Amino acid sequence: MSTLFISDLHLEAERPDIGNQFIEFLKTEAMEADDLYILGDLFEAWVGDDDPNTHYAKIKMAIRKVVDKGVPVYFMHGNRDFMIGRRFTNETGVVILTDPYPVDMYGQKALLSHGDVLCTDDAQYQRVRLMTRDPDWQASILAKPLKERLRIAEEARRQSLERTLNMTMNIMDVNQDAVRRVITEHGVDVLLHGHTHRPGIHSIDLGNRKAQRIVLGDWYRQGSVLRWDLRGPKLREMPRP
Repeated sequence: MSTLFISDLHLEAERPDIGNQFIEFLKTEAMEADDLYILGDLFEAWVGDDDPNTHYAKIKMAIRKVVDKGVPVYFMHGNRDFMIGRRFTNETGVVILTDPYPVDMYGQKALLSHGDVLCTDDAQYQRVRLMTRDPDWQASILAKPLKERLRIAEEARRQSLERTLNMTMNIMDVNQDAVRRVITEHGVDVLLHGHTHRPGIHSIDLGNRKAQRIVLGDWYRQGSVLRWDLRGPKLREMPRP
């Protein structure tokens, strides 16, 4: 038995190949897990739990089957699906976690995060993040008609792509001082996050001790999962059929 961690699937109707691989993952490996953690950006965009998107409905049903099998599924908001709310949790049975969230993993202290809060070099993004996590701002968006919310989301995606193309990679990556600070503040052995789409396991020198930073991969070209059991954490790629 093992605990599974995934993030950054960016599911959308326009990419059914990703959704189909995720559903197959839920039907097979996830059904045998101790726990499943989804650390943000499960969806490419989420404009509200009232979105009748049929592709999303299939995803929610597949997650529900895992929960009903007795496997706890935990979800953490990402920068694309921070509007997921209570209706979604009721339909799927997932438990929403705060960011960051400490867990004990087979005797090791770990801290879970989506990862975007660690990208402190991108000051403009951090201002936007603070605004979009505000409950009053979210309520004002959810009060708009669904069609308008979808238009706003599409425009936000376009602007995000333009910014990404014009920014250096180091600005969009995590800040190493922020990484060391959060590991020290929480007294953990491992920091586990997604967001940057740069999967890997990194050693962090804290002076008086060593820690690890584990980065989950995205699912754009293939699946990516971290399997953690008594032997420790192991990143694995899952080629897409």
